[in-house]
Amino acid sequence: MKVCILTLFPELFDPFWDHGIIRRAVQGQKISPFTINIRDHAKGRHRVTDDRPYGGGCGMVMKPEPMTAALAKAKTRMPSATTLLLSPQGKRFDQRLAQSLAFADGLILACGRYEGVDERFIDQHVDVEISIGDFVLTGGELGAMVVIDAVARLIPGVLGNEDSAGSDTFSDGLVEHAHYTRPPTFDNEPVPDVLLSGNHQEIDRWRRETALIRTVLKRPDLLAQRELSRQERQTLEKWRRDIDRLIG
Repeated sequence: MKVCILTLFPELFDPFWDHGIIRRAVQGQKISPFTINIRDHAKGRHRVTDDRPYGGGCGMVMKPEPMTAALAKAKTRMPSATTLLLSPQGKRFDQRLAQSLAFADGLILACGRYEGVDERFIDQHVDVEISIGDFVLTGGELGAMVVIDAVARLIPGVLGNEDSAGSDTFSDGLVEHAHYTRPPTFDNEPVPDVLLSGNHQEIDRWRRETALIRTVLKRPDLLAQRELSRQERQTLEKWRRDIDRLIG
């Protein structure tokens, strides 16, 4: 997958491409990233990319001309790509959206700065506005890295274990099960016996059940978006009965 970043600070991405899973994805040619400096496409001696907002107010707004020119440059290399704008007003980024973007014919991520981007650029060129959360950053670059990381790991061949992405938190609407590694006992707390049993059927069952219970405890809002199976409802009923016995 080709991935292009439109940014005023392309140097921020140099270390990002060179570490961890992303580095493996780049070296394995699973993703082919490149950056375009928006300032290179601004006109005039000083290559100005922002200006005061019409109607007054604080801050500056990114001009539509250099962003449009930078996008046009990207489109020459990936004409069918999906164009994203990182924006606090955008659609909340989640695992489901990451999964859909993993099938895109390339991604162009436009990174805003200052107070925002001229609305005409958004109206005419942006396919999806994306927000990584209800908070404001100084620019879209960190958000772009989050999106790329989440999407890249879903591309076949990027992860060492093809099952890893499928068992991630949120992949099936639940948080992930608990994880344990050596030593078998730490600060007087042992690893659950079932994980040491070698019985893979029981281990799978334990993982499904703990994922469900952890979702109830940590992210109950996720269950409102998910239809529970009969087995999952039975698991929760048993869990509630066990709690009632402990309390009573």
